[in-house]
Amino acid sequence: MAKLKEILETEIDPVKLAEAPLRIAGMPLRLANAGLRLQQRRLRRLLRGRSGKKPGLPPGTLVYTGEEPAAPATVRLHVFDEDTLEEFEDADIEVIRSQRAEGRVWIDVEGVHDLDLLRALGAEFGLHELTLEDVARTGQRPKLEAYDGYLFVVVRMLRHIDEEGRVDFEQVSLILGKDFVLSFQERSGDVFDPVRQRLMNPQSRLRTDPIDYLLYRILDVVVDNYFVVLEKLGDAVERLDVLVMSAHGNEGLSAIHALKQETLLLRRSVWPLREVLTQLQREELPMIQPSTRIYMRDVYDHTVEVIETIETMRDLIGGMMDLHLTMVSNRMNEVMKVLTVIATIFVPLTFIVGIYGMNFSYMPELNERWAYPAVWVVMVAVALGMIGFFRRRGWF
Repeated sequence: MAKLKEILETEIDPVKLAEAPLRIAGMPLRLANAGLRLQQRRLRRLLRGRSGKKPGLPPGTLVYTGEEPAAPATVRLHVFDEDTLEEFEDADIEVIRSQRAEGRVWIDVEGVHDLDLLRALGAEFGLHELTLEDVARTGQRPKLEAYDGYLFVVVRMLRHIDEEGRVDFEQVSLILGKDFVLSFQERSGDVFDPVRQRLMNPQSRLRTDPIDYLLYRILDVVVDNYFVVLEKLGDAVERLDVLVMSAHGNEGLSAIHALKQETLLLRRSVWPLREVLTQLQREELPMIQPSTRIYMRDVYDHTVEVIETIETMRDLIGGMMDLHLTMVSNRMNEVMKVLTVIATIFVPLTFIVGIYGMNFSYMPELNERWAYPAVWVVMVAVALGMIGFFRRRGWF
């Protein structure tokens, strides 16, 4: 995928590309292999998320199904009210228990592979065992579940990784309670910095409004980052259009396939979120205040816009695929046309040579001095006549 980024972010000169087909001859295979390896990793991760639980285990059994953790899980605790804000890095369960009475809390957990930490948080906040199971099983589709005393929301957080030239997909689980919000991320690194910065402002609505407003802000920043990813992919699609119009062999096809897979994963990550936001606007959810439902409607509108952009991008990429195949077919037709003209010209020449190559004893022309040059004159005349005829008909 790094090769894909390099190709798509490089200004392409069609003339230079056409003059150097040998220089890029080895590139399509490497590009296709890079995209294939990435898709295989994502497929294995998806299968682990759906089938990682061993058969026969009772419901609520915690089984982590994500990628191998690169670092231990960390807990960031924010305790706030209208007047004060306290932050605790690497907070343990004792710190969380002692600070809950001081105000509303936002607990951000980076790394859901620590099952003991999940059990401790579940016991502290009264979370259902099925909720903890869903938090540990990554790769789930966005959804909303209402439990006694809290709401459980699953979304997909997308980030464009410049170094690797790909889109990073990560499950984020959110739990909204009476006076707390829990956020669970698969690994470190997120898009929540704007929320943290607003939380530091005493005049921010995050400090004055009910805790469900914090859930809205987290969902809003996740959806807003979708536009950043789509903007990057949109630039890649524009460059890919130039690549398709000028590429040789399967290079354009490999790049198209890689982007097509990215948009497919985007669609699968964003499409179910529309249903989640629709449910968050309903009045039967007492955890969401009427003043916050209006803002949820705004996030819903942004989500619909993202979905429409993804569908448009898919159509454009599909059109590029058709265009590439048409160009390949046209090039093949041109080659076959030239070969057919050459073969057609040699048909009468082969006929003439075949006649005088027969071993008959009595062929009067063979005894004439002018026979050999005469045959050459006839064959050249026939070939030139056929070439002139084909040109007048516009066949080549």
